[in-house]
Amino acid sequence: MELPFEPYRIKMVEKIQRVSREERVRHLIDAGYNVFKVPSEAIYVDLLTDSGTSAMSDHQWAAMLTGDEAYACSKSFADFKNTIQDIFGYKHVIPVHQGRAAEGLLFSVAVPKDSVVPNNIHFDTTRANVEHVGAIALDCVADAGLDPMLEAPFKGDMSLEKLALAFEKYGTERIPFVMLTITNNSGGGQPVSMANAREVSAFCKKMGVPLIFDACRFAENAWFIQQREEGFANMDIKEICRTMFALGDGCTMSAKKDALVNIGGFLCLNDDEMAMNATNLGILREGFPTYGGLAGRDLAAIAQGLREVMDPDYLAYRIGQVARLGNRLTELGVPFLRPTGGHAVYLDARKALPHIPQEEFPAQVFTAAMYLEGGVRGVEIGSLMFDHLDPDTGEMVHPAMELVRLAIPRRVYTHTQLDYVADVCARVMEMGDRLRGLEIVWQPPALRHFTAKLQPVGGGKMVARA
Repeated sequence: MELPFEPYRIKMVEKIQRVSREERVRHLIDAGYNVFKVPSEAIYVDLLTDSGTSAMSDHQWAAMLTGDEAYACSKSFADFKNTIQDIFGYKHVIPVHQGRAAEGLLFSVAVPKDSVVPNNIHFDTTRANVEHVGAIALDCVADAGLDPMLEAPFKGDMSLEKLALAFEKYGTERIPFVMLTITNNSGGGQPVSMANAREVSAFCKKMGVPLIFDACRFAENAWFIQQREEGFANMDIKEICRTMFALGDGCTMSAKKDALVNIGGFLCLNDDEMAMNATNLGILREGFPTYGGLAGRDLAAIAQGLREVMDPDYLAYRIGQVARLGNRLTELGVPFLRPTGGHAVYLDARKALPHIPQEEFPAQVFTAAMYLEGGVRGVEIGSLMFDHLDPDTGEMVHPAMELVRLAIPRRVYTHTQLDYVADVCARVMEMGDRLRGLEIVWQPPALRHFTAKLQPVGGGKMVARA
């Protein structure tokens, strides 16, 4: 019999503050209609991200108490390194304070200016780190991954045709490596199949370039392979992970996702020279190679979290909770990217708000309206985050999908709270064409969605009177 409830007991709770609609209006205006800048105490249900927001287990807290804080070669680092090598199988393990630091080291030492880095879909920090070194971040996801309503088991797969065209267009000498993000965050948290990873790996070997995984949600991806892909039903999660990573030459990892911790990450590589260069740069940016910007207690919690995340009961509940929210949204008529992914539900803002053009940021409008209507914080995964200039034409390119991500923190919220989220989404849908578009009044030069300030187009209120 399947476990009918959460596979854990709750030992500590955090009070949620009541915030009136009038206060939410004030917070939203003060934040420039950017929910990143709304104080956390003014949020009811916070689905901004699943990164660093997990609830740690009793064993993780216990591991933190025994963390070895030696500056160099601590026992905690030894456990950290051994655990990672046991799961991922790579030769070199370089700790960093979070995933974007791993990306920063990798791209700084391995991606020359004017290079091209293909991926299924680059996430925001990955794309920004590629572009920071003067390279092109190229998305090569299969067409199925760009159709929000298509029901398909592995919509995170990379298109081998698009990948081959990239090599033909830019030349092998301009492509230092290929990345594959598992699960594909920007594409709806959709998994990548083992078959696709094998095809990409074989292609990379043929072209003589490394394959690097973005492994943030590796265990969730492995669960989908076990449940959906022929030949893996009887293989345990750890074995699936080892099989997947054996296809590559390294990985970046934000431990704030599938290591179930609040801070941390790592870069793994097989190439000795690349690893040495990344390690040397890491000493400047992150600290000594055996702590990498982390306390010993953080290294200990990551090692324990990596062991816990592969538990099948945890994964079945975790991904089942996301699917349950999707089922509730279906009942309420709220459109979202199908099927639900591993860590989040992605609302289809273009379908929900068809009257708002992409240049007026419909996903950001929906995100702001969720906070206004019910104190729920999600995150825009659309034009505000991913608009970019075409490197060949110089024209502005909108992303293929305009999404609102409801990222569910691990082991944090109950079914009742997520039912409330679904009800809030339905209420936003009912507002319909009363919702107006937004325009940017200030933005930074990179990763603008974090700090940009917006206002309703032409001024006034975002919600027109009925």
